[in-house]
Amino acid sequence: MKGQLGNMMQQAQKMQEQMQKQQAELANKIIEGQAGAGIVKVLMTGKGMLKKLDIDYDMLDGDREMMEDLIIAAFNDAQNKIVAETQGSMADMMGGMQLPEGFKLPF
Repeated sequence: MKGQLGNMMQQAQKMQEQMQKQQAELANKIIEGQAGAGIVKVLMTGKGMLKKLDIDYDMLDGDREMMEDLIIAAFNDAQNKIVAETQGSMADMMGGMQLPEGFKLPF
């Protein structure tokens, strides 16, 4: 049991280091969200900071309500991609960790 606990602690420390590295990489990554077949595009950092908004006004014909909906949809698309990437990274990290039966993370 003592050896298992020591091994689990080493795995947890390694996982924490990997998590910090992946969080830093994701924070610097630029994610694109789109709506309306590319009429509205947003660029966001992995931390969810909006960096750029691009709107093809020629395709909107002055429809303000549609433009607002497309901006929201593009923003949500980027947010969903960030969440999916974060979850994928976490799943990859947790894949090799051997936890005792019934033990779940996060604590």
